[in-house]
Amino acid sequence: MTGAASAPAAPQFRELFAPKLVTVLREGYTPANLRQDALAGLTVAVVAIPLSMAIAIASGAGPAAGLTTAIVGGFLISALGGSRFQIGGPAGAFIVLVAKTIETFGYDGFLLATIMAGFMLLGLGYMRLGSLIKYIPHSVLVAFTAGIAVIIMASQMRDVFGLSLAREPAAFVPKVEALWAAHASFNPAALGVAVATLCAILSLQFWNPRFPGLLVAVAAVSIAVFLLKLPVETIGARFGALPTSPPMPHLPAFSFARIIDVAPAAFAMALLGGIESLLSAAVADGMTGRRHRSNCELVAQGYANIASALFGGLCATGTIARTATNVRAHAHGPVAGMLHAVFVLVFMLVAGPLVAYVPLAALAAVLVIVSWNMIEKEEIRAIFRRDWAEAGIFLVTVGLTVFRDVAEAIGVGVTLGSLLFMHRMASVVEKATHTRLVDDDVPDTVGGAEGAHDFDARGIAVLSLRGPLFFGAAGFVSSVLDRIGEKPRGFVLDLGRVPFIDETAAHALISFFEKAQKRSVRVAIAGIQKPVLRTLIQNGLDRRLVTLAPDAETARKRLSGALAPSGAIGA
Repeated sequence: MTGAASAPAAPQFRELFAPKLVTVLREGYTPANLRQDALAGLTVAVVAIPLSMAIAIASGAGPAAGLTTAIVGGFLISALGGSRFQIGGPAGAFIVLVAKTIETFGYDGFLLATIMAGFMLLGLGYMRLGSLIKYIPHSVLVAFTAGIAVIIMASQMRDVFGLSLAREPAAFVPKVEALWAAHASFNPAALGVAVATLCAILSLQFWNPRFPGLLVAVAAVSIAVFLLKLPVETIGARFGALPTSPPMPHLPAFSFARIIDVAPAAFAMALLGGIESLLSAAVADGMTGRRHRSNCELVAQGYANIASALFGGLCATGTIARTATNVRAHAHGPVAGMLHAVFVLVFMLVAGPLVAYVPLAALAAVLVIVSWNMIEKEEIRAIFRRDWAEAGIFLVTVGLTVFRDVAEAIGVGVTLGSLLFMHRMASVVEKATHTRLVDDDVPDTVGGAEGAHDFDARGIAVLSLRGPLFFGAAGFVSSVLDRIGEKPRGFVLDLGRVPFIDETAAHALISFFEKAQKRSVRVAIAGIQKPVLRTLIQNGLDRRLVTLAPDAETARKRLSGALAPSGAIGA
């Protein structure tokens, strides 16, 4: 059979959602690749162990919950995900949300919300909506991360200063008030331990960035505290010893009313988890030149969160710092992430009793460094240099993140970013047509024409539009005839440079065509693209209302009678 080559077939479901692990194994997996992944997995585990415990404690859970998340969630994210190098586990960005959920609904309520978030992520992935998360404005993401970092840093002040609190609120302002109320219980030894840990970590990172400074610094300071018998609170004193056997899965208690109550928290977890994981995968792509599959990654996040919660763990997501560590350690593929989870499990079972001697001030120092590194200083400076409107969105999002709620901050930030985008798209049409979309108020006039318009010798007016037409940029079209002082014989609407039109704009144009017909003004559309024409027809365009032409000049001739009009829209 001859002729044009047929279009490539759409990818099948199993291809789109096949984990990267399958791809790596198909390529051929050698013993050398296994050694490479084992070394990278061990390197990441050394970083993940203190981080996982610190994040869990800051979230209002026990250190075992953080390690469980790294084991169960980390293994499934690597085994099922759409990225070769993604490392999953508990993330600092969830601390505020998790702490507030536990405080409000208890730990069982939090586990239920995490399971629901997992099913939401599965839905997003299987419906192939992963790419939509990428449209969240950059300034909102930077602001959200900075706000979370501020809250994380504030949440560590209790252990940094060794303060005695019966209960530490999750919200920022009550937290600061409670910390200040307990300032009389300040423990200089705890501050000394935190400062020593900070100095040790920073010194080791300066000496060799690839050296596992977090674990070495925490271990060294813990030994010093034990030998010197310093009066500081340890993990064992607050939480007891870590379990010496793997946790058993269990389903948290639930009811319909309980599901409704925790649904907002579950939605926030799903949204935050999706954003964090896809950002992390994108970072890995930038470092390696590879390309992840967003929807497959969200599906892996969904299964990982369900499993992590069933085993009593926290929210699991892709973690940027650990993923970057994995790439720098020259991992070959997802096996490195799976082995990282195995190494954490071995540590938990073998060295679990030793964790009881780790000072909480040392882990607080780890999170202080993490929160400082979360703030993208260069990006923030660039936002304020580049655009004051984006800077305003940044400030609003930071403020809502710190003082209100994570989900509210993201919602308002995205809404403001969308309004800014619509304003800028409308500006494209304004510049192309030299027509204000939103007119300033003017005094009423009685009698006379409200405006004038230039016609050619045949009495035909032409209006050319450029850019996407949506509800923010199309309202003026329906009132164009009202602003024409002298009734034209015909009207040419050049849509050749309009790539998209939404339903609201389509209705505005159809209303324009109907108004023109009532005034006996013939209308021709020039250069309309097929998707735009399809949208107009779907929204009720009557083919008898307009004449189609390939360009504006042909439309002029058809309207003036030089050529026979072609009224067939479907032709």
